[in-house]
Amino acid sequence: MGSTLDLGSQHPGGGRPPHIVNTPRQASAAEQDRSLALWSGVPPYVLLIEDDEGDALLVEELVEDSGIDVRLGRARSLADALRLLDAEPPQCVLLDLHLPDAEGIDGLNKVLAVSAEAAVVVLTGLSEEQAGLTAVAAGAQDYLVKGRLEADVFMRAIRYAIQRKRTELAAVALAAGKLHAEENARLERGLLPTPLLLDDSVTVCARYQPGRAQTLLGGDFYDVVQTPDGATHAVVGDVSGHGPGEAALGVCLRVAWRAFVMAGARGAELLRLLEQILLAERAGPEIFATLIAVTRAPGADTVRVQRAGHPGLLLRSAAGVELHEVPGGPALGIMPGWGAGWPVTEVPAGPADAVVLFTDGLIEGRVGPGSDRLDETGLLDIARRHKGLPADPFVDTLIREAQGLAADWGGLADDVAVLHLEWNTSA
Repeated sequence: MGSTLDLGSQHPGGGRPPHIVNTPRQASAAEQDRSLALWSGVPPYVLLIEDDEGDALLVEELVEDSGIDVRLGRARSLADALRLLDAEPPQCVLLDLHLPDAEGIDGLNKVLAVSAEAAVVVLTGLSEEQAGLTAVAAGAQDYLVKGRLEADVFMRAIRYAIQRKRTELAAVALAAGKLHAEENARLERGLLPTPLLLDDSVTVCARYQPGRAQTLLGGDFYDVVQTPDGATHAVVGDVSGHGPGEAALGVCLRVAWRAFVMAGARGAELLRLLEQILLAERAGPEIFATLIAVTRAPGADTVRVQRAGHPGLLLRSAAGVELHEVPGGPALGIMPGWGAGWPVTEVPAGPADAVVLFTDGLIEGRVGPGSDRLDETGLLDIARRHKGLPADPFVDTLIREAQGLAADWGGLADDVAVLHLEWNTSA
């Protein structure tokens, strides 16, 4: 039979001495094995916050008599406890509701505020069960009544409290993960849209790959729209920085671009409108966005290109692959109100030629020591080696080989967006 704890009997001298029915015993080998299994081989750290020396000694005896390995710490006041909680967070806190510097739920609230991941079990007197229930409602895992405990019941309560706390934290993490996944899905729908095409005169191949350190889509975005006049409009952009704020701004710019194009905005006017959106929505003056936009009228032998601080484009033709770094202007948000505008350049393109737009994450991966990067010329070399591939394997090969070249130097750290547009002359 285990030991019984009775903290309610009064000593003739006025104190409340410990009352142990049976003397402590040594744990058997089987019990020690059970202890290791319970705690996965790591004894839990339990912090007792108790000012009464007799009550504290009884808790120590109960732990010893249980035969289960536990590291037991002791604080004699709430102030002492807060210092210990900050130094080493315990798995469980045993909290007396009557302390010299805290009374009742006030002490519990302060413990929970500084040790949110610890299971808290409050200790109450024989006539204070309602206080224990109130403590559980306020965030404690359980309460124990002094004077009604045996060693095995005591340790089982601690173990169950720790497991309940772990379950509670896991549930919170699961809910947070679900919200995070839903946020990712919303951002993905905004950043990676379905092209708005009116016919099959153009075929679109798009890819997006978050950077190696990102768990959330970044600020890269793209879109393709066909207007009623048959023209194809496309954009690839990149908001500086990473994280949900930058991704949300990327969504905002992408949606604004589509709306402005559908409303008839073109050329420098279109980019000025986008810059106004960026200035209104960005989190700080250091945030900017680069982009490259192209337009091709039906049957035209050129592609109209605009650049705002962005890399150039690849043009695929029967003769091979060429890199076009057309004149451009600053990134949006770098020089607000810049009066020179962003020039529109006509790039010759045959009826069946394809245009490849990309963000700088594809070309800025380190491929050697120091500042050696892939750059546009390295990407052009890859494209020329695989010039005969159809659109999908061609784009996948660009990304795969760029990643392979950077693999020994940290991989592609930034997000990558690639857009391949190919016109169908028989449409």
